[in-house]
Amino acid sequence: PCINRTIRIDPFYELPAACLSQSPVPIVIDNGSFQTRAGWAVPSGTASSPETQIGNDIPSLEPLRWLLKSQFDRNVVVNFEIQELIFDYVFSHLGIASEGSVDHPLVLTEAPGNPLHCRQMMSELLFECYRVPFVSYGIDSLYSFNHHNLQRNAVAPHTGIVLSSGYNCSHVLPVINGRLDAVNCKRVNIAGSQAAAYLQRLLQLKYPGHVAAITLSRMEELLHEHSYTAVDYQQELEKWRSPEFYEREVHRIQLPFSGKVPGGVVSVEERQERKAQQLRRLQEINARRREEKLHQDQERLDRLLAVQELLEDGLLEQFHKSLVELNMDSAQELQSYIHKLQLCVEQGRQRLQVSHGVGLMDADFPEETLPEKPANTAQPVFNLAEYHQLFVGTERLRCPEVVFQPSLTGEDQMGLMETLQYVLDRYSAEQQETLVSNVFLTGGNMLYPGMKQRVERELLAIRPFQSHFKVSMAARPSLDAWYGARDWALQHPAAPGTEGWVSRQDYEEKGGEYLSEHCASNLFVPLKIVKPAPSVRSSEPSAPAAPQQPASVATVTAPSDVPMVTS
Repeated sequence: PCINRTIRIDPFYELPAACLSQSPVPIVIDNGSFQTRAGWAVPSGTASSPETQIGNDIPSLEPLRWLLKSQFDRNVVVNFEIQELIFDYVFSHLGIASEGSVDHPLVLTEAPGNPLHCRQMMSELLFECYRVPFVSYGIDSLYSFNHHNLQRNAVAPHTGIVLSSGYNCSHVLPVINGRLDAVNCKRVNIAGSQAAAYLQRLLQLKYPGHVAAITLSRMEELLHEHSYTAVDYQQELEKWRSPEFYEREVHRIQLPFSGKVPGGVVSVEERQERKAQQLRRLQEINARRREEKLHQDQERLDRLLAVQELLEDGLLEQFHKSLVELNMDSAQELQSYIHKLQLCVEQGRQRLQVSHGVGLMDADFPEETLPEKPANTAQPVFNLAEYHQLFVGTERLRCPEVVFQPSLTGEDQMGLMETLQYVLDRYSAEQQETLVSNVFLTGGNMLYPGMKQRVERELLAIRPFQSHFKVSMAARPSLDAWYGARDWALQHPAAPGTEGWVSRQDYEEKGGEYLSEHCASNLFVPLKIVKPAPSVRSSEPSAPAAPQQPASVATVTAPSDVPMVTS
């Protein structure tokens, strides 16, 4: 296949008639660090997927990659100027033409353990700039988890453990009785972006002649379309040692190239004319060199003859001084150099005359040419298409492996399954059995073939003998988060005091960091300020009081502000 990515421009939609009712239909935005998906919360609604840097209006990312800006630092929104541009892009493409406000409730995804400051800034942007009536925040992977349980008609509340891997990081999220156990959530800073960068580095080392063509955008596309997860990594690598297996499984990727070959078919007469021109140029170059050498020898000879005349005129003092300057010891040495230079000058004049008169080349450039090949001799043809091919072999399984073995890229972190075992060890044996009975995989970096089988094999290795577990994969790992958020918005209409919705009044009274919890949200831990007790003055002497600890102001974020797990 040829990697030549075509960008689909995001269309501008008109506001659907179903969204013009008296109660405004919510807008659902899956605010991802790789793609943003937005749409209306209607039963037949679908999500459009503009890219994070103001969508697909950018025709080519690579020439501008160093200028691109994202609103994310890993998976947390920190650049709200860029986030405002993303919202403008989304609202305009959804057909919202109202001036000064967006009169629709908004369901927005956020990172697990999103810091209070980031949520405060997001609420301030939505309520103050866009004047939305309601906002609901939730975790994308939990929306996907709930959507999956809804599709298989599972009885609520749900208990399980979610393995989510996106573009910048991966998460292990335990869910108990339908609510996130935020204290035991963990994050691993390895995901799709690290796998794509690793693939780019491997192929650039393998094909140094195509470094410029092995771009990050092409590697992301190649990673999504041609990679797979090995169930047994070492055993799979051994298979690639077989030439038959290699020829059968290697993927030949055609890079774009120009089919125009410089030159073309050249006739015998043209070849002879070119050789004659080259011969004339060599003769001219050789003649110029001889003239320059003859001129240098003549100047040196004239100088030595002038010194010899000093000896003949009897000016011995000046003669000896000149010999010292010439680094010579005696008149005999001077006479020997003069004789040699006279011979060189004479030979140079003769060669110059022969070259100008007859047009023959110097002995240093003999007029001997290669024998002429017959016109009908088959010339080897250079296949440009084969030269611009990438043979992707073991790279197909090495790059997805970084999620399980971050050390392949030099990262000193636990892999995803090691982190899962670390999280499970925090629970009792009975709780572990319940959690592993519903292991759910979601996120764009879980799309590789063989991922579910690999997780099952790893669980079989870490779980006790004869224990039971069940692993399930999201039907659409990249899209189910949006569909889950849509399902939640349909089941919980926006209204003051409704669970999960933050109204404008809540924002004004409780602050921008306020979060109304629901089944797919983070845990809200409010900001606590400890004030010192007021001092009481008394006229009677009292026993000396024990020294008090200085009052401090503690900023408490959600315990699910997931730490990086290192080995």
